Amino acid sequence: MTRQTRADGSLRHLLTLEGLSRTELTMLLDRAQEYVRPLGVRPPVSRALAGITVANLFTEPSTRTRVSFELAAKRLGADVANLEMQLSSRTKGESMLDTVFTLESLHVDVFVIRDAEAGVPGAVAASVAPHVSVLSAGEGSVAHPTQGLLDALTIRQRKGRIAGLTVAIVGDIRHSRVARSAFHALATLDVAELRVVAPAALLPGADEFRGAARHTDLDAGLRGADVVMMLRIQRERMQDEAQLDAAEYFREFGLTSERLRLAKPDALVMHPQPMNRGVEIASDVADGPQSAIRDQVRNGVAVRMAVLATVVRP
Repeated sequence: MTRQTRADGSLRHLLTLEGLSRTELTMLLDRAQEYVRPLGVRPPVSRALAGITVANLFTEPSTRTRVSFELAAKRLGADVANLEMQLSSRTKGESMLDTVFTLESLHVDVFVIRDAEAGVPGAVAASVAPHVSVLSAGEGSVAHPTQGLLDALTIRQRKGRIAGLTVAIVGDIRHSRVARSAFHALATLDVAELRVVAPAALLPGADEFRGAARHTDLDAGLRGADVVMMLRIQRERMQDEAQLDAAEYFREFGLTSERLRLAKPDALVMHPQPMNRGVEIASDVADGPQSAIRDQVRNGVAVRMAVLATVVRP
């Protein structure tokens, strides 16, 4: 695993939440909270990253993550370059590293990378100049660290704490980088019980999510939960996705208002999006009073501001 810290212990890269301490995670969450503003109030802006250039390199489609990274950098005063990788020289055979080295020569200081191939952000982080930072915006099925942070921040805001809660993560766990990062964050922050709930074929391997309770029955997985985090089916990462029937999946694993009543009365409903309404979640639940889905989106900018402000040396 590529080292994420500098020799002095400060955070240089963010590739995964695995291995970060409770103190490090809490510091990032506290810093992110400073950037949170309610809707209708102008977001905070500063010149903290003036003179810094951030390049967003996304080889997979993205709306929330890419836009929030761009807004985060701009609100901190950085210059931002967004690269459409499907239109770049990579289509002519150029490697990701050659693209990065070219941009590094143009004084790019931070690379934000989303790639379907596991290991790409780490390989870049191991190869860039000492003053350059690399942030993962999603790596295959492996990790999505800023999503894990914003999920933890949302839970802490709405519940006042993370320690002692019961969290159920429901859906395509096997292919989900979101689930893996949420697991690392919540386990480190002392969640009382973490459940992974999915059809048997979509549960993770036995060597992953150690300590989490596994359920193939949705009712059992939801019962008494404080937080219910729904996930979409990652069809783009499956070889046998044609065997999945959306209507049948919703009957067995879709979150409805009736099923939500199995959780605690004040249970929080979350979803990283994009949502498949009527497949993993009913619209009245997604838009209902227990939903924190829009809070998650808002918190994404704050978390990414905090991460950028942390990794870039003053």
